[in-house]
Amino acid sequence: MSITNTPTSNDACLSIVHSLMCHRQGGESESFAKRAIESLVKKLKEKKDELDSLITAITTNGAHPSKCVTIQRTLDGRLQVAGRKGFPHVVYARLWRWPDLHKNELKHVKYCQYAFDLKCDNVCVNPYHYERVVSPGIDLSGLTLSGSVPLLVKDEYDYDIHQSHSSAESHLQTIQHPPSRPSPQESFMNPVLLPASESGSSASTSAFSTIGAGPLRPVTNEIAFQPPISNHPAPEYWCSIAYFEMDVQVGETFKVQSTCPIVTVDGYVDPSGGDRFCLGQLSNVHRTENIERARLHIGKGMQLECKGEGDVWVRCLSDHAVFVQSYYLDREAGRAPGDAVHKIYPSAYIKVFDLRQCHRQMQQQAATAQAASAAQAAAVAGNIPGPGSVGGIAPAISLSVAAGIGVDDLRRLCILRMSFVKGWGPDYPRQSIKETPCWIEIHLHRALQLLDEVLHTMPIADPHPLD
Repeated sequence: MSITNTPTSNDACLSIVHSLMCHRQGGESESFAKRAIESLVKKLKEKKDELDSLITAITTNGAHPSKCVTIQRTLDGRLQVAGRKGFPHVVYARLWRWPDLHKNELKHVKYCQYAFDLKCDNVCVNPYHYERVVSPGIDLSGLTLSGSVPLLVKDEYDYDIHQSHSSAESHLQTIQHPPSRPSPQESFMNPVLLPASESGSSASTSAFSTIGAGPLRPVTNEIAFQPPISNHPAPEYWCSIAYFEMDVQVGETFKVQSTCPIVTVDGYVDPSGGDRFCLGQLSNVHRTENIERARLHIGKGMQLECKGEGDVWVRCLSDHAVFVQSYYLDREAGRAPGDAVHKIYPSAYIKVFDLRQCHRQMQQQAATAQAASAAQAAAVAGNIPGPGSVGGIAPAISLSVAAGIGVDDLRRLCILRMSFVKGWGPDYPRQSIKETPCWIEIHLHRALQLLDEVLHTMPIADPHPLD
């Protein structure tokens, strides 16, 4: 079909999808774009006026006014397409307008009635009902958190920061975090510097450490002046670290005192203690040759730093990348929690955990689970709730999912997992971190302490074991 033969809502889905595919910007793979567009067209088939509005907006590049194009808001606000999750308005804005878009750069136009930020039951995904807003002085070429055009994933032992972007497959879910441009020899104790224009943001990431514009100031000053989330005394240990080989814990859990904000985890054989956890001296009778070979590449490992009340930063000291499961980085990259693996390159220094964001998330999830459980109980008693009775959670399946949130689901928010040398996920032969040869699990005690406070105010059931 020629792109000049504009279809209408009365045409077959295939014809509409083909036409809309002709207008995609190329940031996503063709297979992902087709599935995303097919999904949207099928959802709009019963809303012909909105489907016509979408066709008009896309085929005219927004030259003609168009109405809101809406889909139902999901429980977590994200849309799943081809095994990937993302905010729906961002997904379609990337497809048809800005392939390099970051999720925090969208602002809805005034006449949009169902914009994502308005928290309605339906979400407008019309790309021309949003404007891209970029903070002045920020060099977008340095941003690497967006999953739209990630770096090509090569062999885990390779490290080539200058690899080509042109051959990268945009559906990869391993998100790359290269080192910042300053010399990697700079002291780890030096405060990380951010542009003064970012002073109001608590979401500092490695991407911003590559930005050269604007006067710089230490991040540590901002953290120091933030009031504590809780007046409860800080725990004796700020984190505990368990080391695993495949799915077996090796050695005892290593606890880091709160008086020791920086801890090194390396592959050497020195005795562990204080601010250093040495994995090389741990023995395992079931250790395989592959695990032994991977352990040889841990080397200097990584450093973990606790900042402020409980934010956590990581520096990769090894000659090889480390791979991180971080809900904070997932959200910064516009992904659903647990939906991505983050590859941290040698010398990279990056924030992997934000205590305030974690606290907000655990409060929201606990409240949602408690409200959904109450709504289910009412439904069992014969009082079926409507959409307005539990914050808009009406369908039975949504209630079931929300009520299924347990204590262990909330505990996962307080845990980081990191593997050395070998990655996992859809880009690697290993689908789970428990299939990697050497990895660590870090329990963050301040976050767990806050979770305990939340659960005392909003107790919920615990239907799931923690895997």
